[in-house]
Amino acid sequence: MSPKQQRGEATVGKVLDAALALYAAKGPGGLTMSALIAETGTSSGSLYHHFGSFDGLRAALYARSMGELLDSVAAALERSRTARSGVRALVEAYLRFTQEDRPAAHFIHASSYADFLPPNADRIAEAKNPRMQRIVGWLRPHVEAGTVLPLPDPLTEMLVIAPVAETSRRWLAGDPGVDLAVAARILPERIWHSVRAPGGPA
Repeated sequence: MSPKQQRGEATVGKVLDAALALYAAKGPGGLTMSALIAETGTSSGSLYHHFGSFDGLRAALYARSMGELLDSVAAALERSRTARSGVRALVEAYLRFTQEDRPAAHFIHASSYADFLPPNADRIAEAKNPRMQRIVGWLRPHVEAGTVLPLPDPLTEMLVIAPVAETSRRWLAGDPGVDLAVAARILPERIWHSVRAPGGPA
């Protein structure tokens, strides 16, 4: 990587760090181009050069945050030996990320239907798809061994990810009825049983 590329990556990282900090401190309305320029000292021309638009910047922040979440989930899976321990570890890692990296988790979940996502679908897929392939790749041998139900990948994702994602979304939104510690005790085993193949290990 050339020195120019290194400087460019450093600028992108600094801006995204500042964007997430502004979002965490001031909410969606506090994340603006003018606030980023004031916070980072980066010129508007540089911001548009690196991100193309304000929507492009928000998409880059979403892609980075989603990548970090999926990296933590995939790493937890890859440290696990059995299908049951892997599914449990995935759920626990997702909840742990939500609690420990709350600004990033909040940005992900609050942006689920944001208007900047569709125009930047390719950028987001570039960050998301390789991580999802790590997760699917880890599960595949367990499907072939008959311990995990042989479902289309999107349905497996719905059974495993959707419950914990909705739990996280409600907790991040301040739902008083949602306790992540309680969820971490209850959800892993329930989710495991939703994908366990009949006759597989309990």
